[in-house]
Amino acid sequence: MVPQENKITSKIQPVSLKALTERNVSLSIKREDLLHPVISGNKYRKLYFNIKEAKRLGKKILITFGGAFSNHILATAGAGEKFDFETIGIIRGDELGKNIEKTLSENPTLRAAHKMGMELKFVSRTEYRKKESPEFIKTLETLYPEAYILPEGGTNDLAIQGCEQIIDTETTQFDYICVAVGTGGTISGIIKASREKQTILGFPALKGNFLEEIVQNHVAPKSNWKLETAFHFGGYAKINEELITFINNFKIETGIQLDPVYTGKMMFGILKLIEKDYFPEHAKIIAIHTGGLQGIEGMNTLLNKKGLPLLNTEINE
Repeated sequence: MVPQENKITSKIQPVSLKALTERNVSLSIKREDLLHPVISGNKYRKLYFNIKEAKRLGKKILITFGGAFSNHILATAGAGEKFDFETIGIIRGDELGKNIEKTLSENPTLRAAHKMGMELKFVSRTEYRKKESPEFIKTLETLYPEAYILPEGGTNDLAIQGCEQIIDTETTQFDYICVAVGTGGTISGIIKASREKQTILGFPALKGNFLEEIVQNHVAPKSNWKLETAFHFGGYAKINEELITFINNFKIETGIQLDPVYTGKMMFGILKLIEKDYFPEHAKIIAIHTGGLQGIEGMNTLLNKKGLPLLNTEINE
């Protein structure tokens, strides 16, 4: 079984909010999160051509890397189950492997991946940092000659090619395309497929300016893009009560669930920019919903331990 040849499109959902009416701009959301219940959002796009290549090469195993709540880990496990691959996840944090039953009981992401057949290998943070070194990769290739190795977050040239497919004929009507940024693969694909008259705005979930160089290396010579770096809330997977309240209120007002690591921060940033009149009057904005909703359950466990409000997933869409 291989991914189907026909290009998969996602629906575009207009959003109605008071701030949009006051500034006379429009905002829609491209619901990539609805592409698949497990291989969700940009992970579907990143894996699409990689799965086809793995099948072409006759590989039987998918190996990849990630943290304990990684969207990419779960999506790879789901892809393995759907497209008949064994899967191995190399997970950051050897302490998690000391009591695997306890880890699986407390971690919904790893529990779901394990249930889909993924073999979990826990490594120390020191060893994990070597995951891109030629020596580390060579060792994996020797141990698993039938394996196709996917990088952390899934970003490679084929992943970027897959993310280009987010852009379709319906997205050409928009002046601004907004997307959350993790490893830089999704925004790179969107930039490459965009029209020159469009502006691509990326909202990094990580602190630091290193992503700009990474994206530039993927998309040069195109320059119709910018990273808005003021909305990471302290860094990757960092969250506070203000963001929780925003995500919960957005769900009430629009019926759309955002995740706290990527899309919640992106949408918070978009609306802050709208309030500051960043966008010209009559601007047509589209935000890409890249999924990641599986991580909410694990985040709520952490929020509960910290005594913070929880992300509300019970409001009906």
